[in-house]
Amino acid sequence: MSQDNAIDHSKRGFFRRLSSQKNINPLTQQRLPWVENELVFTSKCTRCEKCINACEENIIVKGDGGFPIVDFTKGECTFCEGCVNSCPEALFDLTAEPVFSHKISINENCLAKKSVECRSCSDMCETQAIRFQLQLGSVAQPKINFDACNGCGGCVAVCPTSAISMTLEDSTSC
Repeated sequence: MSQDNAIDHSKRGFFRRLSSQKNINPLTQQRLPWVENELVFTSKCTRCEKCINACEENIIVKGDGGFPIVDFTKGECTFCEGCVNSCPEALFDLTAEPVFSHKISINENCLAKKSVECRSCSDMCETQAIRFQLQLGSVAQPKINFDACNGCGGCVAVCPTSAISMTLEDSTSC
C-alpha cells in the first residue's frame, strides 16, 4: 500500500463517545479474534490478563468469570495480533475465517431510521460493509453487507445513539 493510500488511524476515535456511558450486554460478550471454540477457550484460558495488557486499542477487558472479552464500545479491533502473540496458551487459530463469530445489527435507535442524517458508522467502516441507500422523501438508510464486514467493531463506538451492536452468530454452540 502506498503512503498516499495509507489510512490515518490516529483520527478514527474523533467521534467516539465515552465508553462509560455504554454497557456490555452479557448475552453478547465477544471473545477475542481468532478464537473458534468457546468451550476450548474457557477450558484453556488461564485468565493471566496478558492479552488485556497487550491490546493496543485497550478494547480487551475482563468479562464474566474474569475471562477476556472484546468491548467494542471502547473502540475497534485493528487485528494487530497483540493478544495472540502475548498469550502463553494455544488458544488462537490465525487461519480461522471469519475472525470473529458475531454479526453486526442496527436497531431502531439509529438516527437515520428516525429521519435524521447521520452516517458515522459508514464513515468509520473501512471495509464499506455499511453503506447508505438513498430513500425517496427521507434520509438515506443503512444497509449492511455481511460478507464485507470483518467484525472490527469500528462502527459500534462511533454510533451516537448506541444503535449498533454485535450479536453472536451461534450462541448455542458453546
